[in-house]
Amino acid sequence: MTTAIVYILAAIAEIAGCFSFWAWLRLDKSPVWIAPGMVSLAAFAWLLTRVDSEAAGRAYAAYGAVYICASLGWLWAVEGTRPDRWDTLGAAVCLVGAGIILLGPRSVAV
Repeated sequence: MTTAIVYILAAIAEIAGCFSFWAWLRLDKSPVWIAPGMVSLAAFAWLLTRVDSEAAGRAYAAYGAVYICASLGWLWAVEGTRPDRWDTLGAAVCLVGAGIILLGPRSVAV
């Protein structure tokens, strides 16, 4: 899988997993919501190991921007609140930063 697809799938898994806990604790849903949330969070962790990066921290840092964008998509699609221009600008800045982190040229350590 390509890095972009892995990051998108990881974001969906993480947001869905976290939302299951939110639903249980904040929306008074049944504790049964925890089980699929745990599975989703485990899938999220596994997916991040599929990223082609020599350093876990770098892969996680770059993923943060995808998570931010996916969270704004969730805000709009699930919560019914359309992101404003500041949300959009912030997400764009994060994506540029993620690209620099993940794709920037690396020098060989001496």
